[in-house]
Amino acid sequence: MDIADLVAKYSDEVVELRRDFHQHPELGLEEHRTSEKVVSYLKNCGLEVCRMNKTGVVGLLRGDQPGPTLMLRADMDALPIQEENDVSYKSLNPGVMHACGHDAHTAMLLVAAKILTNLKQQVPGNIKFVFEPNEENVGALAMIEEGLLDNPRVDGCLGLHIWTPLKIGQIGIAEGPVMAGMEHFKLVVQGRGGHTASPQSAIDPIITAAAIIQGVQSIQTREIDVLKEPTIIMFGRIQGGTASNVIPDSVALEGTMRYLFEGAPDSEDSPKKRFERVVSNICGAHRAEYELSFLYGHPTLVNHPEMAALVNAVAKRELDPAPEIVSHVSLAGEDFSEFAARVPAAFYFLGTGNPAKKTDFSHHHPRFNIDEDTLPLGVEMWVRSALNFFEKSGRLTFIKRR
Repeated sequence: MDIADLVAKYSDEVVELRRDFHQHPELGLEEHRTSEKVVSYLKNCGLEVCRMNKTGVVGLLRGDQPGPTLMLRADMDALPIQEENDVSYKSLNPGVMHACGHDAHTAMLLVAAKILTNLKQQVPGNIKFVFEPNEENVGALAMIEEGLLDNPRVDGCLGLHIWTPLKIGQIGIAEGPVMAGMEHFKLVVQGRGGHTASPQSAIDPIITAAAIIQGVQSIQTREIDVLKEPTIIMFGRIQGGTASNVIPDSVALEGTMRYLFEGAPDSEDSPKKRFERVVSNICGAHRAEYELSFLYGHPTLVNHPEMAALVNAVAKRELDPAPEIVSHVSLAGEDFSEFAARVPAAFYFLGTGNPAKKTDFSHHHPRFNIDEDTLPLGVEMWVRSALNFFEKSGRLTFIKRR
């Protein structure tokens, strides 16, 4: 049976899976129901299955012939958002919602695993189907530390993301940096409390925090070439004070910094080092102390040119109807970058924005939803890209011959 026919055969199934996951969202490392469903599905496909990083799942397809190992990855976690969509498959878990498309990623990869298992005679090597938990908080790193990329060693890796900023029928793919490196930070400015009637006897952490918020903007607008090293530093949370006439002892600020370039994250001219330099000097000028913590983050997601070209060729030449191919990069973060930093990889975007179906809300919005016509396209891209990888593996320069 032709690949397109196989995808069409399971088109209803992938929709049913996606809606089931959407209706039962689970936060990072709490994906117990999702994990059980994934394990059962993969075992029914006849795959070897193991668990990693608590709720993560890996299914291994061993082809009929020896060869390289390809890893295909989907993420499973939802977000702490109350869903506002009025749909039959609306979240049943209060305050938790699939507002980023991970439900679709999981469903598409499961069906792709079923199809590729049926085509295992065309797989001279192995495929690892990876269902990652806790992507929003860098769950990839724990899986890597538990040996995900070994036994058998992974030679190449592919990932995709449903993307509402792109319209339905578009596929975004580019080589080089495509998604931002990111650091989550927490900054506590320590002053000395007092009465607002006598600020001279206090050290005001509020005015210090305000100066920091303003001051760090000079990093991204005055110190860095935005064309060569795009950088964004954003504050998302400020906490301080208990009353309108009280100068507090401290103010806490949290936010993110994002950068779309390759480079050492802790070098002297990195965003992190520049940020702390500005904070330190402003606190010194205001006689305040500070504590700065970088909570978690990941490097820039950089697509390997050969892997990106492989995906591009599949999208351009093997799909009917042919989608519109666009070069797309984003300052959103994605911990697939941890895999791409260790293995030649490509990550691409499937457009699902469709105003007619109200699927053009941004990711992480309480009305985020997808055009489900995207789902069969995602399955077909998984399948064709995997088979294309093995077909061309002898010509891929990064594969080490065993």
